[in-house]
Amino acid sequence: MTSQKSESAKTETVKSGDTPPGNALKGRKSILTTKRLETVVAVLLGVTTLLSAWATWIGSLHGGIQSINFTKSNNMASRGTAEYNLSMQMYLSDYMAWNTAKEYYYELESAKADGDQTKIALINEKIEAFKKDNLSENLAAGVKWMEENNEDSPFKMPGMTERYFGSAQEKLEQSQELLEEGMRDNTKGDSYNLVTVIYSLTLFLLGIVGTFKNMPNRIAVMLIAVVFLVFAVIYMYTIPMPTGFAQMDFFEFKK
Repeated sequence: MTSQKSESAKTETVKSGDTPPGNALKGRKSILTTKRLETVVAVLLGVTTLLSAWATWIGSLHGGIQSINFTKSNNMASRGTAEYNLSMQMYLSDYMAWNTAKEYYYELESAKADGDQTKIALINEKIEAFKKDNLSENLAAGVKWMEENNEDSPFKMPGMTERYFGSAQEKLEQSQELLEEGMRDNTKGDSYNLVTVIYSLTLFLLGIVGTFKNMPNRIAVMLIAVVFLVFAVIYMYTIPMPTGFAQMDFFEFKK
């Protein structure tokens, strides 16, 4: 009997030693309490809201610049096309004038071959009168170059084509550059819209944290939201700012 009582006393002593008293458990505090979690979520909601508003604003600036560049590109293309058509008309007119003048030059060469000085003088007068009344500035420069270099056509002068179509080609190239710049702004604006969507998803996840009863579930949802937030911030800062935008000047935008 005595040995049995001794063994049962030892067993009770071991069991009571395995589990800490209830007061000891109550004294322990979790690092992330419900109140602290709510504070963290509130801060994250505020930060995400501000970043979302910023991304929306920058995206709208990109959209505005895109519209401006597309409009400028369209106007420049219209001017370039009109100038190209006018240059083509001038080119054809000068080409026809040169065909007429070329007949006079053939007559002059024939008169020189015959040695008829009177005829040579008359043809020279005819050529000079024709050049004065019918040759444009471009064609006159080409004829002068032709005579000085003993060539048979003024249109062989280097840069002759650019004299007619250079300005129009320059405007068309500017139109293409503005179009490409507008397309880049469109891509940047779409990227900022994607950032705004990610921020919206982050706000949604942070908003539903309080609906979960268990603390581990709340923490898991909050951590997922933080991952989305960090990704959105990093992605946003890789997108170039709008042209002419000064980061330190938040109240004025100059293009």
